[in-house]
Amino acid sequence: MKILVTGADGQLGRCLQDRLRMTAHDGLALNRNQLDITDRQAVEAAIEGFRPDVIVNAAAYTAVDLAESGPEIVRRVNAEAVGYLAEAANKVGALLVQVSTDYVFDGRTIRPYRESDPVNPLNVYGASKLAGEECAAGANRYFVVRAAWLFSEYGKNFLKSMLKLADGRETLQVVADQTGTPTYAGDLAATLIRVLEKGIPSGIYHYSGGRPCSWFEFSQAIFPHLGTHRPELQLPRVLPVTAAEYPSVASRPAYTVLDDAKLRACLPLATGDWELAIQQVISVLAE
Repeated sequence: MKILVTGADGQLGRCLQDRLRMTAHDGLALNRNQLDITDRQAVEAAIEGFRPDVIVNAAAYTAVDLAESGPEIVRRVNAEAVGYLAEAANKVGALLVQVSTDYVFDGRTIRPYRESDPVNPLNVYGASKLAGEECAAGANRYFVVRAAWLFSEYGKNFLKSMLKLADGRETLQVVADQTGTPTYAGDLAATLIRVLEKGIPSGIYHYSGGRPCSWFEFSQAIFPHLGTHRPELQLPRVLPVTAAEYPSVASRPAYTVLDDAKLRACLPLATGDWELAIQQVISVLAE
């Protein structure tokens, strides 16, 4: 199978490359310098040149707070560019895989979100990713996967931020009233490859990275593993705060746990395990 990956330098892009190297698939991963997905002609040329069976769009504008001050560029990257990929995919008969987010929901529920639940994003980023889902549906064959709270050994993410703050801080304040599912990008990458190999029907699917938790609970799970690898560090005491006490530019939903039953029905054992993954990631980063 010929697989083209956009956003090669991002967390998911890097993890996809790692996992594709373990397979017999012919992968081509392009970063922003190699392929600007907001350039329609460049997208068409790249896809017609490689003629992939699958396009995995791992490119995205993900700075949630910064997005509030630049909605035009955010929509261009997260939505309009997806339309270009869909058009090009149709020309070569490729499947388009679009990665979306839990932030398409408003968080005003008390049970995990199903794919059929109403969407209502609270911020520019979430709105742009929802528009991207709609653009992806312009492909004759498409697979939209919603995931949440990505972390990995690559790029910028919550886990790596916690590790940077660990040394020299007596206390850390972490939001305790926002609940979701941390997701290891490596687990998501491995599942996407399994999806491609099995040929799951077009549509929107939810991927769960493991058991639900708050950002506060996530941070509490991180530091003990860091202490194991770096016993010389004086680890901070983590204090819970509310989102109101820790204001941000963009509004964030309070509850975005994703129900992955639809995906698991097609692909058993599709759920990730962030608690196991943080041990693996910290062992790499602590070397």
